[in-house]
This record gives sequence, structure tokens and C-alpha cells, in this order.
Amino acid sequence: MEERFSRNYRDTLIVKEYDVILADPPWRYDFSKSKIGSIEAHYPTMALEDICRLCVPAAPNSVLYLWATNPKLVEALTVMDAWGFKYRTNLVWDKEWAGLGYWFRGQHELLLVGVKGKFSPPNKYKRIPSVWRERKGKHSVKPKGIRKLIGEWFPDARKLELFARDKAPGWDVWGSDVESDVNLEFR
Repeated sequence: MEERFSRNYRDTLIVKEYDVILADPPWRYDFSKSKIGSIEAHYPTMALEDICRLCVPAAPNSVLYLWATNPKLVEALTVMDAWGFKYRTNLVWDKEWAGLGYWFRGQHELLLVGVKGKFSPPNKYKRIPSVWRERKGKHSVKPKGIRKLIGEWFPDARKLELFARDKAPGWDVWGSDVESDVNLEFR
């Protein structure tokens, strides 16, 4: 499956840099290829090394919003570093539904925030609490309100969603489930 995903995007060029990047990498889990109904049944996953090798078109002063599940927290921080961002904080998405899990039944995901260079946080009067409550929908689909909120915080910024599933006004997108607006390469 990794080859199917990677083949769609190899040998292409970056066209511009972005101030705001939202990414939901297709994390590969140890169990993702071994069980019926696995993640691979929904979409092709990628190895950590391949996610890290993606040439992310970030402006010198930019912000990254990176989705991570609890088991992939360390890997997400590795990706953030590989893409040139420094971790700052996170938001918890409370899915209002406890799914499966190994130690705990997972009810939330993390949205990590990292900064490259100098990038100011949202206006203090527009900031929200660090917990976003919204019932989980289809497998791996993130709350659309988060993308909308980020867009409202930075209306004039050049915005890119990586591993996108659909298009949104004001955002360029790249991913295997959507007609991409940009072409990226791997290091």
C-alpha cells in the first residue's frame, strides 16, 4: 500500500511555500496490515521514514498543525522535527466516544502545534480552550471545524492541508483522496 501512495506523488516539484500547514499523516501501525478491517482497508498508510522524507513547502516563518494519535505521539514529534518545526503546544480532540485501545480505550486525538522561525499565535481574543469536543464521524475523518477555525485565525495566510480528504475554501490540498493543488517530492 505504501507504494501505491508514494507512487502517486514521486518525482514532482514544489511550487510555493505556505504559512500555515495542517497535516494528518497516514500513520502505519504494527497491526495495520495484519488484521481484517485494518487501517489499510481504509487508506494506504506510510512508514515513519517516508513521512519524514516528505519535502513540506513551509515558509521560513510558519506554523504546523499535526494530527497524532496517542500511540504515535513520539513519531509525530519526530515528523515535526524532520519537517523543521519546533513543538509548542497541543489541542485535544475529545471524540465523545471511546474506541478500541491497548492500555486505554481511545477517546481523543492530539493536534500538535509546531512553529518554524517566528510565527505569532492567534489573537488572544480568538483563542479557544485546549479541548475540542465533537463526536467522531467516519474512520480517521477529523473535525471540519478545526480547519475552519485555523482559516479564520489566519485569513490572509497561504494555507496547505497535507494528506487531505477534501477541499476547503482558502486552502490548497495534497493527498491520495483528493485532486491535489500542489506537487510535492520526497528527499
